[in-house]
Parts: sequence; C-alpha cells; structure tokens
Amino acid sequence: MKFYVIGDEETVLGFQLVGIKGKVARTPEETRESLENAFKEEGLGIIIITERTASTVRSLVDQYIYKTTFPLIIEIPDREGKMEGRGSVRDLIRAAVGIHL
Repeated sequence: MKFYVIGDEETVLGFQLVGIKGKVARTPEETRESLENAFKEEGLGIIIITERTASTVRSLVDQYIYKTTFPLIIEIPDREGKMEGRGSVRDLIRAAVGIHL
C-alpha cells in the first residue's frame, strides 16, 4: 500500500524524508489538482492532507471521504497545530455511517 501527502512545504518535506511522495499545494487549485491526480495513481492506499490545505477545498475532500472506499483520506494538523472546530474521528464515523461509538 502506498501513501501520498498533500500540504504545506514543511509537512510534505517531512514525509518525503521518510520516503513518502507528495505535493506542495499553495492554492485551492493546486490542492484540487493534487487530489485528483492522487486518486488516479495506481496502488495508492492513503492520502495524507493537512487540515488547512483540505479546508481550501472542503466540499471536494468531503465528497471523496464519504463516497469512496480507497484511497483513504487522513487529515492531519500542520506545524501550526490543530484547526479549531474540527470534529474528532468519532464524529466523522458517526456522520459517515450513522453509528454512535
């Protein structure tokens, strides 16, 4: 299973240092293009995207999260920390499948 990271320069560089390919996305257009290209990549299992980067194309990210099985999209904080108002994994599961954990 392959991983791919999309985010700011520091995050992408950090993941590249451990062998994970990625793309720096500075604008919503670059983020959208990076996500679309990642979904076309063969054998990709997990897309890691920073919360701030994902927030620039929230509707597209949510569409992929709720309507596709693979690759999984995992949002992580960037170097500035967790964004306020983001739900927990438990909240995301509840929204996606309607089950209370």
